[in-house]
Amino acid sequence: MKLLIVTSVSEFNTEVRALFRKAEIERYSESDIEGFKNATPFMMRSGWFEGSGQGTESDMFFSFTEPEKVEVLFGLIEEFNSMLETDNPVKAVVVPVEKFI
Repeated sequence: MKLLIVTSVSEFNTEVRALFRKAEIERYSESDIEGFKNATPFMMRSGWFEGSGQGTESDMFFSFTEPEKVEVLFGLIEEFNSMLETDNPVKAVVVPVEKFI
């Protein structure tokens, strides 16, 4: 059993759900979150993100699932990210679960 955590900008919500289906991960939870990115000094000086403390609307998905399904999903996410024209790729991590009830 693994704990899978996936984050993405909200614009990719439908696509991420489809990736979960393709990986046959049928049970997962989803939560709205705000994503933040620290601006570089150049961006701050040039006025980008001026006065901004605002985050980006994002989603977090998590699931307790089998390692085989995690591997399938990671492959699908890598393929999805390779076609993006943005610097906001879907991100995923997996955490081993030592004990569960």
